[in-house]
Amino acid sequence: MKEGDEILVYITRVNDMEGTVSLSKRKVDLIYGMEEIEKAYNEKKPLEAVVKEVVNGGVVANYKGIRVFIPASQISDQYVKDLNQFLNKKVKFEVLELSKNKRRVVGSRKNVLEKEKAQKLEEFWNNIEIGKEYTGTVKSLTNFGAFIDLGAVDGLVHISELSWKKVNKPSDILKVGQTVKARVIGFDKEKQKVSLSLKRPEDNPWYNIEKKYSVGDVVEGKIIRLVPFGAFVELEEGVEGLVHISQISNVHLAKPDEVLSVGQVVKMKVLEVNPELKKISLSIREVEPLDPKRAGGNNNEAAAENTEDIPTSHVEELKTTIADFIKE
Repeated sequence: MKEGDEILVYITRVNDMEGTVSLSKRKVDLIYGMEEIEKAYNEKKPLEAVVKEVVNGGVVANYKGIRVFIPASQISDQYVKDLNQFLNKKVKFEVLELSKNKRRVVGSRKNVLEKEKAQKLEEFWNNIEIGKEYTGTVKSLTNFGAFIDLGAVDGLVHISELSWKKVNKPSDILKVGQTVKARVIGFDKEKQKVSLSLKRPEDNPWYNIEKKYSVGDVVEGKIIRLVPFGAFVELEEGVEGLVHISQISNVHLAKPDEVLSVGQVVKMKVLEVNPELKKISLSIREVEPLDPKRAGGNNNEAAAENTEDIPTSHVEELKTTIADFIKE
C-alpha cells in the first residue's frame, strides 16, 4: 500500500477516551476472501493462490489470508515426487471441500489441469485439418519415428516423414526437447492419433524439377543400381533417372553390366521429365553409345586367343570311288 490509497477496513475497537479507532484490513480480506471461496466452490470455478508451505501429505496455499490445503494427490495430474518445486509459486486450484464453519478449505490443482486439457483437446480436434502446421516439442524418439508434443495431443512423425533425405534413425536429426514445426498429413479423432511430417514441399528435391532438367539437356550422373531392364542414375541427392537398356548402346545388350558398373559416371541426354511420377528418362546412346567390345577389351583378346585352334574350314578325304561301286 502507499499513501493516498483507499482501502476497506474492519473496525475492531473504538476508544472514546483516547479518541482512537483500531482497524483491520486483514479481517476484511478474510471476509471477502471466504465469500469468493464459497462462490467458487458453488460454481466450480478455479482460484489462484501462492503456495506458502510444504506439509505432510501436501502443500498449503494462501488465498487472501485463508489457508488452502492441497493434498499431494491433487497437486498434479501426474505423480510428483518433490512438492518443494511448488513453493512460493502461484497455482490454480478448484475448491474440493469447504467445512460448515468455513475453517477448512481443501483445493485441487489436478481438477483444473484436467479441465484445461479437456478444453484444449476439444479445441484441437475442432480446428485440426490436413496441411495445418503446428509448433511442437520432440517428446520421445523410437526406431520408427518421433513423437511430438503439440500441447493437447502427441503426434507421430514416421521416419519416412522426417526428411526428404534417407534417415537411418531419428536421433540422427532430432533430439528430445527440440522445438520443431510439423505439418498434419493425417488424423483419427476416435483413435486420438495424429500423423505428422517435417518435410517441407519446397525442400523436396523433385520440387520444380522440370526447371532443372529439360528434354534435350545433356547431363552427368553416377550409376547407383543396375537391373535387367536398365540402369538407375543419381543426378543429384534424392533425384534418380533411368537409362533403359535400349538407350545404353547401339548394339544389342543382354545385360546392362556388359558395359556399365555401379559408381561409374556417365553423360546422358534427357528424354522425358515427369514430376508427378518422379520419373526422368535418360539416354547414354544419344550422347556417347557404349560398345561392349570396347568396354571389355581384355576379355575379347582372351576370347580371340582361345579361338586360334578352332578350324575355319572342314576337309574330308574320300577313299571310296564310284569305280569301286561299279566293280561290285
